[in-house]
Amino acid sequence: MMRSHYCGQVTEALTGQTVQVCGWVQRRRDHGGVIFIDLRDREGLLQIVFDPDNAETFAAAERLRSEYVVQITGLVRARPEGTVNANLPTGRIEVLGRSVEVLNKSETPPFQLDDDSVGEETRLKYRYIDLRRPLMQKNLRLRHDVIRRIRNKMDELGFIDVETPILTRATPEGARDYLVPSRTHEGKFFALPQSPQLFKQLLMMGGLDRYYQIARCFRDEDLRADRQPEFTQLDVETSFLSMEEIMALIETMFVDLFQAVMNVDLVGPGGKLPHLSYADAMGRFGSDKPDLRNPLELVEIKDIVASESFKVFAGPANDPKSRVVVMRVPGGAKISRSQIDEYTKMVAQFGAKGLAWIKVNEIAKGKEGLQSPVVNHLSEAALSAIIARTGATDGDLLFFGADKYKTVCDAMGALRIKVGLDHGFTNTKAWAALWVIDWPMFDEDEGRWVALHHPFTAPKVFDVADIEANPGTVLSQGYDLVLNGVEVGGGSVRIHRADVQSAVFRLLGISDEEAREKFGFLLDSLKFGAPPHGGIALGLDRLVMLMTGAQSIREVIAFPKTQTAHCPLTNAPGTVDAKQLRELSIRSTVSPAAAPRAVSVTEA
Repeated sequence: MMRSHYCGQVTEALTGQTVQVCGWVQRRRDHGGVIFIDLRDREGLLQIVFDPDNAETFAAAERLRSEYVVQITGLVRARPEGTVNANLPTGRIEVLGRSVEVLNKSETPPFQLDDDSVGEETRLKYRYIDLRRPLMQKNLRLRHDVIRRIRNKMDELGFIDVETPILTRATPEGARDYLVPSRTHEGKFFALPQSPQLFKQLLMMGGLDRYYQIARCFRDEDLRADRQPEFTQLDVETSFLSMEEIMALIETMFVDLFQAVMNVDLVGPGGKLPHLSYADAMGRFGSDKPDLRNPLELVEIKDIVASESFKVFAGPANDPKSRVVVMRVPGGAKISRSQIDEYTKMVAQFGAKGLAWIKVNEIAKGKEGLQSPVVNHLSEAALSAIIARTGATDGDLLFFGADKYKTVCDAMGALRIKVGLDHGFTNTKAWAALWVIDWPMFDEDEGRWVALHHPFTAPKVFDVADIEANPGTVLSQGYDLVLNGVEVGGGSVRIHRADVQSAVFRLLGISDEEAREKFGFLLDSLKFGAPPHGGIALGLDRLVMLMTGAQSIREVIAFPKTQTAHCPLTNAPGTVDAKQLRELSIRSTVSPAAAPRAVSVTEA
């Protein structure tokens, strides 16, 4: 054996025993003729001591440098009094080195593992070194624990792990596909799956009843901190269960996961995750993924200001596609004018034309007790009604949003998050999960209907005539799982009738011919005894990011891409030679000399 123990497993229980350990030299310290080596492996740090009594071993220790890979044999002994390191599991002992073998030398690393100022581009270029950092190893270990617990629980709940194809055909799921040219079918392309959606539905039609998969998915879309071109999700589908039963089943797994891995109780004794309708989420929080750790809410005041002469409020108040809201910030009167100006600039990024506000100094003085440029434009009755509806008291601040519905939701929803974090309203140490339900089936975008979830989501009522006549009012059996203001899962009951699926395709502008071309196999399968079924997909990268407290999913993925979908480690994507292109019947329209260079994370 090359080693008898991992470094982090050498404890007081081994005092007096000889151990053999392997790892990387974290640092070497020479203290007046005694050499100390901090040896590191995945389980932790271990202090090795070399004294000059063993001349050969001492000389070898003198030649050790940072990141050398070594094997050391030595005697475990207690540390001298006054040198104990209570912060380390191995901090009460040390190993007296008796032999050391250099398994591999190392050049000076491009960065020190404890240097937090290293740029992400450098860290990703030398990811194999970055992965040696204890934080990265901790993150990946937690990811492993999460997946293991999910697998165990899903097996316990009667689900079967089934792999679905990676090479499939392009389907409209809301993002661009990654295409793979076929050599054997000239001029044709596979697509990498954006999700296993259709295949897992077919598994239900095949009678598998309960399916799950830790699935790799691919989307060629613009990236953010919580997105990657390739990502991992827990994919689930089940048959003969209602929407409520599916949600309860997933909630059982989700609550168990947090209890087992994080020692966090998401629901309390006998409790359940709260359910919030899409309409209430948008109305109260301006977001379909509200952070319930933040108590600030939006309050609708259209009826109060509709007859006011102040057109900034009265205009939207009388427009059915607009809204007028107010957000009360308790104690917010102390917020400076300069910070209010910063908030005004922020909401402008979401299309807001401005940010009206009122500081409530002394309610008893009426208008004179209110400080704001808009106070004189509103009647005493309107101001009193706003104060009463919001429950404002002396020392509070009121922020107003008045514009098109989406603009107000986007701007005020973002302001709510910002104010909550800036002024301590959001309990960042807490966990708050909920279900968002009762989603509209369709949304109108530039005069055409689009699916708010995806084209296979079932309506609340399977009535083709009503769906086609009133698409804007149809509610779906969709549900999202939200954690701390982040969507970690989205699912729905699926359409299991061919006539309803065809009607939905037509409403989405997919002709019968196009539907037959792209989804003929699905439509056919719905005609041969398709059971009622539904499921969900949970983003594992995003979930583990939240559980570790990381700021980006790149911190919980071993080999991620940058925000430009570039891999600094392998320099992918790269060019291919002309022979490969000819075999695939492809001709590039981009000259190699004119190919765009990769953009760094900093530049992006």
